[in-house]
Amino acid sequence: DVQLVESGGGSVQAGGSLTLSCAASGYLYNSYYMGWFRQTPGKEREEVARGYTADGSTTYRDSVKGRFTISLDIAKNLLYLRMDTLKPEDTAMYYCALDPTHMGWHGGPRFWGRGTQVTVS
Repeated sequence: DVQLVESGGGSVQAGGSLTLSCAASGYLYNSYYMGWFRQTPGKEREEVARGYTADGSTTYRDSVKGRFTISLDIAKNLLYLRMDTLKPEDTAMYYCALDPTHMGWHGGPRFWGRGTQVTVS
């Protein structure tokens, strides 16, 4: 199994920045998708950004493009999400997720962290 632990959430004013971190431990695959989802009460979970270790590619949802940056430190098994120019609509619980396959990622990643709250006022 893979364990994921997020950190770095908090409260910030609109226009501010936060960096989320996710530490992965346990069994780590040769290649995998790793990224961030977010969810607010009453709304569906949405993918924010993901990275793929095999080729270093990254993908972002449109609403965060140009503001958020995902990065992977494969050697340290750490995932980051740098969030700039934060908006109130970015307020959510942010979850780190990992899956070794493309199909698994899009069907709902196999491994999840417990989440870290981001509040933008």
